[in-house]
Amino acid sequence: MFNKHVFFCFFGPFALELFSMLNKIKKLIPRKLFLALQPIYHFILSFAAVMVYGSPSDRLIVIGVTGTTGKTSTVYLLARALRAMGYKVGYTSTAMFSDGNKEWLNDKKMTMVGRFFTQRMIRKMVKNGCEFAIIESTSEGIRQFRHRFINFDSLLFTGLYPEHLESHGSFENYKAAKGRLFGHLSFCRTKYINDQKKVINPKSQIQKLGFNRVKKTIVVNGDDENAPYFLNFWSERKIAFLFGQPGEADLSKFSESTTKDLELFYFNNIKPSVAGTSFEFFPLERAASQKEQTSLNQEVSLKLLGAFNAQNSAAVLAVCAGLDLPLEKAQIGLAEVSGLVGKMEKVDAGQNFTVLVDYAFEPRALEKLYDTMELIPHQRIIHVLGSTGGGRDAARRPILGGIAGERADLVIVTNEDPYDDDPQEIIDQVAAGAEEKGKIISENLLKIIDRREAIRRAFEEAREGDLVMITGKGGEQFICSKNNEKIPWDDRLVAKEELSNLLS
Repeated sequence: MFNKHVFFCFFGPFALELFSMLNKIKKLIPRKLFLALQPIYHFILSFAAVMVYGSPSDRLIVIGVTGTTGKTSTVYLLARALRAMGYKVGYTSTAMFSDGNKEWLNDKKMTMVGRFFTQRMIRKMVKNGCEFAIIESTSEGIRQFRHRFINFDSLLFTGLYPEHLESHGSFENYKAAKGRLFGHLSFCRTKYINDQKKVINPKSQIQKLGFNRVKKTIVVNGDDENAPYFLNFWSERKIAFLFGQPGEADLSKFSESTTKDLELFYFNNIKPSVAGTSFEFFPLERAASQKEQTSLNQEVSLKLLGAFNAQNSAAVLAVCAGLDLPLEKAQIGLAEVSGLVGKMEKVDAGQNFTVLVDYAFEPRALEKLYDTMELIPHQRIIHVLGSTGGGRDAARRPILGGIAGERADLVIVTNEDPYDDDPQEIIDQVAAGAEEKGKIISENLLKIIDRREAIRRAFEEAREGDLVMITGKGGEQFICSKNNEKIPWDDRLVAKEELSNLLS
């Protein structure tokens, strides 16, 4: 009989040797040839990683989260909801990591970190007694096979719009990269769990009858026009969450075969305020019975600002429902979250103006952030921003500047993550967008290449009641410069230091 434990113990050391050998060979291969062989290289690395760590994802329930925006917040909210039910949860995300026992900031400057790191993290989660693992998954990571050999059980699609097009070549390629994660679900092995959601390894078909089978599930943002694409992948259960009233959703974009098995989850009546956000959610029901409206609904109260957090929370509730978990307890977990790392995070040193640090680095997220800022009483808005280099979506630079130029009173454009690009050129492109919206250099538009100096200048310009926004990095721990140099950095700490200096 095949003994998986013996297999991994025997081949694990060999996999480490293989990894070392591949890295040595990589340095000897000409760049053009390596690029052609890159898919094979990435696949072998993923295989080697699972060999070393013994396929730990077989031993807990694994949830994958992907989309263009909302991933990181949703991962954290989902972890808090699951913990409120009494479960141990580990996760990997853009902002933070957790092995089930402790949490720490992501200092890797990468969302979907290398295969060995991810497999090692999942094994730590297993060792620490986690029932659940949540893996934030990116298109770049998926394209490099970092999702392979992870045994997913539930996949969440938060939404999709054009991003990373220069890397992928087109929006269709970008969408297809995300789709590979959903296509991978059909290769993931079936798991069985006990009543405490612990994964059990039944030794026979008869033993399986005593446990619950985890259904492979796809959960999508049903309001996104790309939702049908992701629902068309194989799964045993399909769920969509939508904004609106039960029975009134337009399901014409979904195929008849999809709606036949589709379960719908609704949220509506979003009430954003300076104290937080509330919304109503409706239990799951079959798409085929949508004409039968349900009066069952419940209000969810969040301490988080922004209508977009209602959608993120609705996604969490839909995932929990797909895992047959109690939504009442999930709601309690969501209500307890008072803030997210680097997401509208307030920095207070006793100043008479408001300072917020946010991760928003692309146009739609920045627009949503400005919409939310309207809820916060303020006089002027002073916005410190930049844009990234390294061949990453150069087209969005003037768009970001244009948004700031139109909606802020004073715009300060600064360095963000230039990589090997000229930081001044990036700043000029962002500033050009602000100029198109009427901002004037040296009056209400400043270009300051040193990010610390830019933050300091924003505070010097701020008056009582003003709102200073520092965007683009959130809680990231480095500025990525040329020659792969990582300069230690944290917008929140720098802001606090400069505020303290200003007030001393």
